[in-house]
Amino acid sequence: MAGDPYHELPPAKRRRIIFWAVLRGLLTTTVLMVLYYLLPMDKPWDTGTAVRLLVGLLVFAGVTMWQVRAIADAGYPALRAAEALGVIVPLYLLVFSSTYFLMERASAANFTEPLTRSDALYFTVTTFSTVGFGDITPKSEAAIVVVIVQMLADLAVLAAGLRVLLGAVRRGRQRRSATGGAGPTAT
Repeated sequence: MAGDPYHELPPAKRRRIIFWAVLRGLLTTTVLMVLYYLLPMDKPWDTGTAVRLLVGLLVFAGVTMWQVRAIADAGYPALRAAEALGVIVPLYLLVFSSTYFLMERASAANFTEPLTRSDALYFTVTTFSTVGFGDITPKSEAAIVVVIVQMLADLAVLAAGLRVLLGAVRRGRQRRSATGGAGPTAT
């Protein structure tokens, strides 16, 4: 893109910026995964767990809004949007994965087979990616409802979420053009 300050940087500087953005995204994803596997999840599925799912989704929405603002303010908004995906997608998947894990712990009747944390994550990712291998399926009405909520939220995250991220990139580039390329942050 003509006039894009990122493309005007020397190749070594571009590689360095990309390296640090990828590293931050990988570190964030790693921290979230470590927390998922280490945090105690011994609470039974009850109304409190449903409330925790709702709180988790609200935290996800708050983090997403924070990331959108960071993208719009970034010196390189497209790169910042890619980095934000390293926070948003794992957080979203882990909220549902934790919920499925807790539901299975509460009652083996919720799913067709026992779920480890890895199984719950696998089920969440197959549902998110719309692959749905069918080896793990919800059995109880409560589990079916939560999976329906995830499927509808998946559509919203994929459609509206990408639109919001791309809009933030566009606003960041417009802001950068209007201010002569000066931006508050490098990524």
